[in-house]
Amino acid sequence: MEQRRKLAVLGSTGSIGRQTLDIALEYPTLFEVHVLVANRSAELLIEQALRHKPRHVVIASEDLYRQVAQALSGTGIEVHTGSDIISTLVALPEVDTVVTAMVGYSGLASTIAAIKADKKIALANKETLVVAGELINRLLMRSQSVIYPVDSEHGAFYQCLVGEESENVSKLILTASGGPFRTMSKEQLATVTKTDALRHPNWSMGAKITIDSATMMNKGFEMIEAKWLYGISQDNIEIVVHPQSIVHSMVEFVDGSVKAQLGLPDMHLPIRYALGLPGRLASNSHRMTIADYASLTFEKPDFDKFPLLTTAYDAARRGGNVPCVMNAANEIAVAAFLQDKIGFNDIYNTIEKTMAWAPFIASPGYDDYVATNAESRAYAESLINTH
Repeated sequence: MEQRRKLAVLGSTGSIGRQTLDIALEYPTLFEVHVLVANRSAELLIEQALRHKPRHVVIASEDLYRQVAQALSGTGIEVHTGSDIISTLVALPEVDTVVTAMVGYSGLASTIAAIKADKKIALANKETLVVAGELINRLLMRSQSVIYPVDSEHGAFYQCLVGEESENVSKLILTASGGPFRTMSKEQLATVTKTDALRHPNWSMGAKITIDSATMMNKGFEMIEAKWLYGISQDNIEIVVHPQSIVHSMVEFVDGSVKAQLGLPDMHLPIRYALGLPGRLASNSHRMTIADYASLTFEKPDFDKFPLLTTAYDAARRGGNVPCVMNAANEIAVAAFLQDKIGFNDIYNTIEKTMAWAPFIASPGYDDYVATNAESRAYAESLINTH
């Protein structure tokens, strides 16, 4: 009998983390939860720990350590706090697979630690590759680690590329729902609120990624992620708007044929696929009926209405530390928008001003990324504070 694979779930209380734990329960003979990591959702982390009984639990926010430690006292679960311990735990020899579902830049250090420890990585933290894709790929070349994408779009690319030679790929076609503001005018976007932006038409996601979907920054991030995952130029990655979110992405080949991967907009599907590789895990989940989706539509994105798409392509072309600057400014701007400190269009303005200000580093190392992130966040904060 195959030994159960031990999972470290980073960001266990977020949307991807919760759905990953659903799958661990769905396949109890295949998976065992060994490490759970959360930032501030102490009560949910406690609930998850009592249910899954991991060996280690991390609450990154130190002010919540006592609450978690007291609740789990006597269970045999080791409770840790702070962010530094995460890199140590993902490298434990007993951990087989690291699910990186932490939000934003915070996932970079632990992903690097997992690569250096030769772990299988189910990557949901797209910002890791946006910020430091070149560094991550260099590390992977010296490691036995392998990254399997959890994003529905990148999981779709992966499935379409199985058995294909890279030289036969003409372009990747990245689908986007268009978010909640697809049919609005540019003028209307100036007055939208966070409540409006958080109403995604198809997907249930965390607040930060939902705002990124509304600005279409998320699709820019996914374009850069695809560049590093599949070794293809950003100029050969096309974004198309597909409002039904059934076709999760497509690959065009040199002979003109196109492969597409279809499925319901349910993140359990790509998570299950990433965890099951190199095979597939059978499931009794609700199946898609093609007849129910007889009308699938596609349209070009409006780069004028959603200028962060252009920003992302420009960042990918410039390379170096520019995508890191873009990501840092976006994290600060989205947080400010969610706190009602700035308007929707100010997210773009904050990012552009920060990118224009930041010093360029052509070949950054890890320390350069750390410094760039900190300095760019501070500058973006200063722009918001003088807004």
